[in-house]
Amino acid sequence: MPALVAQHGHQLVAADGTSLFVSDYLLPASPLRGSVVLMHGLGEHSGRYRHLAAFFNECGLSVRCYDHRGHGRSQGKRGDVINGDPLLQDAEIVIDDFAARFRLPPFLFGHSMGGLFAARFALSKVSPLRGLILSSPALGLRLSRLQMLLLDTLHALAPSLAVPNGLSPRWLSHDPKVVAAYRSDPLVHGKISARLMRSMLRSIAYCQANAGQLSVPALLLAAGDDHLVDPDGVRRFAAQLPPGLAQLHVYDDLYHEIFNETDTRPLADLRAWLALQGAL
Repeated sequence: MPALVAQHGHQLVAADGTSLFVSDYLLPASPLRGSVVLMHGLGEHSGRYRHLAAFFNECGLSVRCYDHRGHGRSQGKRGDVINGDPLLQDAEIVIDDFAARFRLPPFLFGHSMGGLFAARFALSKVSPLRGLILSSPALGLRLSRLQMLLLDTLHALAPSLAVPNGLSPRWLSHDPKVVAAYRSDPLVHGKISARLMRSMLRSIAYCQANAGQLSVPALLLAAGDDHLVDPDGVRRFAAQLPPGLAQLHVYDDLYHEIFNETDTRPLADLRAWLALQGAL
């Protein structure tokens, strides 16, 4: 894996005053071919994406990673969001601030929950994007009728109460070192509130209903053996996109964190797609 350029960590302030932790990996102007913003998944943080930032840097792209509110080194109650669409509003601030540095709009990369909100952000067309890259996006969830009933009850009684999310780290990757590092990471949490889950479910419904409105090139990469999100969600989403706009790759034998597996196919497919977008 190529060496990572120097990290510049700083804070941005969200619309409601919440402090968001941001890390920029900026290339010099001369080899720069564009930029990418990374949105991480539920319960984790942007520091787990340094290897991907290094990959994008090697491709000639400057990178911005940030911690969602309630995650990592950003402010906010762990695993919770305020009412409304704060994750989308935060993304707009983070993306627009980064885009102001460059001639071209950034690519937007999102994994899991971050992939879901990245897709919704792209569909909202609030800010210009050069392209959309989704890694095991949470465009479908496996929830039983009992789980839905419990969610409705909790949302009515204590919508901000963060409870265990029920996701087992063993299904992140076949690499035991990845799983062990996740379990021991002090910035990782395993919580989710009813209103964050409701926000995710609303976003899934929105993305599936409006997939045909996507107007930027997209690369959809999914784990076929995913025990944390339902890969059929990304298949349904891809089937509704405008013809010729997106590539879909499903890796039948990979777990959820496809870029934390030893298999190199996801990186190879990502590199090939970036080349098609003129970013290599």
